[in-house]
Amino acid sequence: MKKTAIILGITGVTGSLLAKHLFDDERFEKVISFHRRQSGLQHPKLEEHVIDMFELEKQQEGFKADVVFCCVGTTQSKTSDRETYKKIDYGIPLAAAKLCVTNDIKHLIVISAMGADPESRVFYNKVKGEMERDVLAIKPNDTYFLEPALLAADREEKRTAEKIGIAVFKVLNPFLIGPLKKFRSIKPEALVKTMLYLTFNTYEDARIPSDEIQKLADA
Repeated sequence: MKKTAIILGITGVTGSLLAKHLFDDERFEKVISFHRRQSGLQHPKLEEHVIDMFELEKQQEGFKADVVFCCVGTTQSKTSDRETYKKIDYGIPLAAAKLCVTNDIKHLIVISAMGADPESRVFYNKVKGEMERDVLAIKPNDTYFLEPALLAADREEKRTAEKIGIAVFKVLNPFLIGPLKKFRSIKPEALVKTMLYLTFNTYEDARIPSDEIQKLADA
């Protein structure tokens, strides 16, 4: 039976790439997007809902699928207000987990980040860690968190520090071997391939570091 997928964050680099893969994947018959604005994508499989993402829990009736891909996320440079930042990176995945349980959606796959730790002194890592912990408390089964290192992506928005980091890691990546592999930068294509892999296969741990993401993408 063909599957229906929900994407949260379809306008981002990974979310839009994922959507295009799903359009071409015959295993999926429908792609539902919930976002704060239109994606600009057009395809017969696509059903878009433009909503207030901070009120995602109100979308119970239309939030029905086999798998939810949560690709939402912001940066401290884009969202300097910590309360708003937490509503995005913590609140939206939590709302998605609750809807998955309510509507009996089996798979939830969330893009998190390397270093996610609820005990971290770094605000960004702490929020991601709290999100992972609390999402798992709501939906412990068939839930996965991808924890990529630096994402080597071409973005329309200007992220100077990120561009410098990508250039540096392009040189460093070959030297990051053994236990250091998890620090290698990773391309959005690898995240997308791994998300699709996890829809049809299981993995031994809920949290998947960057080097394991790459392994699953190459499988």
